[in-house]
Amino acid sequence: MRRLFLLAGAASLAFAAVTGANPAVSPASAKAPAAASAEKQSGFARHVMVAAANPLATQTGVDVLRKGGSAIDAAVAIQAVLGLVEPQSSGLGGGSFMIYYDAKTHKVTAYDGREKAPMGATNRLFLGEDGKPLPFFEAVLGGISTGVPGAVAMLDMAHHEHGKLPWADLFKPAEKLASEGFIVSPRLAGMITSKAPQAKAPDAVRYFTKPDGMPYTTGDLLKNPAYARTLQLIAKYGASGLLTGPIAQDIVGRVHEGPRPSTLTLADLAAYRPTKQEALCKPFLTYVVCTPQAPSGGPGLQIALGILNQTDIAKRGPDDAKAWFEFAQASRLAYADRDRYVGDPAFVKVPVAGLLDPAYLKERAALIGEKAGPVTFGIPEGAPEVGPDKTAEPGGTSHFVIVDAQGNVVSMTTTVESIFGSGRMVDGFFLNNQLTDFSLSPTDSDGTPAANAPGPGKRPRSSMAPAIVLTPGGKFVAAAGSPGGSAIQAYNLKVLVALLGWKMSPQDAVSLPNLVAKGDNYGADPFPEPIMQALAERGMTLSTARGENSGLQAIVVKNGGYEGGADPRREGTARGF
Repeated sequence: MRRLFLLAGAASLAFAAVTGANPAVSPASAKAPAAASAEKQSGFARHVMVAAANPLATQTGVDVLRKGGSAIDAAVAIQAVLGLVEPQSSGLGGGSFMIYYDAKTHKVTAYDGREKAPMGATNRLFLGEDGKPLPFFEAVLGGISTGVPGAVAMLDMAHHEHGKLPWADLFKPAEKLASEGFIVSPRLAGMITSKAPQAKAPDAVRYFTKPDGMPYTTGDLLKNPAYARTLQLIAKYGASGLLTGPIAQDIVGRVHEGPRPSTLTLADLAAYRPTKQEALCKPFLTYVVCTPQAPSGGPGLQIALGILNQTDIAKRGPDDAKAWFEFAQASRLAYADRDRYVGDPAFVKVPVAGLLDPAYLKERAALIGEKAGPVTFGIPEGAPEVGPDKTAEPGGTSHFVIVDAQGNVVSMTTTVESIFGSGRMVDGFFLNNQLTDFSLSPTDSDGTPAANAPGPGKRPRSSMAPAIVLTPGGKFVAAAGSPGGSAIQAYNLKVLVALLGWKMSPQDAVSLPNLVAKGDNYGADPFPEPIMQALAERGMTLSTARGENSGLQAIVVKNGGYEGGADPRREGTARGF
């Protein structure tokens, strides 16, 4: 039965949309490529393993590791390549959350490269003159959507602490690809001709139009000499090459242009500092799962895992409708709490301890009955009084995982937010629209502020939740993560349950159909008919018209080496040596 289920799930992937954007802007022209065979996307290796969303990025990471580089070295090089070949998802102008496992100390560190709002931003950032929230894409395309980019600064910090190869050398593969050109992939070609407003923005049209006036398409050679020059400055000066000097001036100049110009200043860029802290590590089954802290999606994912810890889901399996019912109801409860309480802990009180208290999680799990019913947020210990959230979070982003020859591990989710970020470019790269991850409405009707309201210097809440799994004794077990906007929480939950509870291989785990249950909505890939019928009888009617577009990557320890898997909904591969 399980084999039949996996085949049915794999067949469903052909129907998954490839944009990762809101359903309203999913490009009809960007059809999902036929799912590659597991042999092409998965891999096994004795010494190192990399799984990333584009084969060029994966190979770059493996090459760095083959030269003796560390997992952090490989992460720097992979991000530089992804920003070039997958600009719809991440880049130099975006942000990131990364967790790092040190094989010697068994310590897991969370690095925060989340974008920040300029100091001139207010809680009315996304309100129009009438006091009502702006239409979402009007906000996205404005200069006001761009936050101070943090991914490069975060990687710079991590490299100073854990890098082995020279920083400047890590940008050479991407610089060569930018100068000599790279082959446009089917996924990028679909994004270029998509209906997303950013793809039709002047900067994007200019970049993606060939001399003959036609858009670049699959198989074309695309060069980006401006990107190569930007990499040269970053290679020479580190993050300062991006956040100060001529590139910083270009960023400020571009976001100050209309419509809806930003208040971003050179001082905002120069003052940016990434942060690091201990990862948020909590038990799940017989393992310990580590994620970043708030404002990442880590707390939300941990809530969902904690609720499922109170169920028998691990004793079931992917062919059991009751397992998916438990999964969906735990997801709904976790989303309700996450949406209510999680924001930037530097500005608002996030009751993480109360939300993850075993007694509270047991109370929440007890709400899972035999049929789906209404779901609302709970009141954990230390809960502040906050208003409802009105965040509209599209599903761009990228994820990669790395294990180096010393056993050090990186799990990193990286983003410019939506398709091509804000649609604005400077010096060969797209600027993020990350500030639209704030609640567009800062208060409830009675004036109660939302936890994720905009504010000066504030980081917007994120769904990004890269995960690393350990034994209770601190040995590495697995690493995983996904892009997908607010659906990241459900995608990551699925792969962790499949890997740790159902003991599936990485490739089978990431290939399982997705189910995103939030509020009264059940977005899903097509499931086998018996499961869909059984869920409907429990009050869960799956909406499968669009498909759920994850981009999962996973690595597990297996047979004295590492096995990796890449989501067949995208173009990724897992490779090592």
